[in-house]
Amino acid sequence: MLRALFYAIPIVLAIFAIVDCVQTPDGEVRGLPRFAWLVLIVFIPIAGPIAWLMVGTERDGAESQRTSWSAGPGNEPGLRRPVRRVIAPDDDPEFLSQLGRSNSEHDALLKQWERDLRRREDDQRGPDESAPKDGSTDEADPDTGGTAPRA
Repeated sequence: MLRALFYAIPIVLAIFAIVDCVQTPDGEVRGLPRFAWLVLIVFIPIAGPIAWLMVGTERDGAESQRTSWSAGPGNEPGLRRPVRRVIAPDDDPEFLSQLGRSNSEHDALLKQWERDLRRREDDQRGPDESAPKDGSTDEADPDTGGTAPRA
């Protein structure tokens, strides 16, 4: 187990140093050009990554101010952009008003369909059957699934 650590520690240290070197902005690389630091990290197993971590980059809290995206033209590189807060749909007034419009449109369409259905039923029954004579209304017949007059 101890032998594995002698091989794993330098490899993990080198990988960490390479990733850190590649992600460090150009303005924060000190001493040597980035390519020279990468060569040093890869070809000098323990001393290269340690040298990069100790000397190659600024470590005085600047890392907490860095952002993972470019600030873009006209912005200072260390400043963060304002983040737009995501709102849940049930808290978003725009979404809720859209639902209200949608419901009223659906209600209007449903009323139009009901009027059309009543008109078609009246046309199918004919003029003499359009209104029940005894004042009763039609109910659903559970046996046939259709409508049957009340008795």
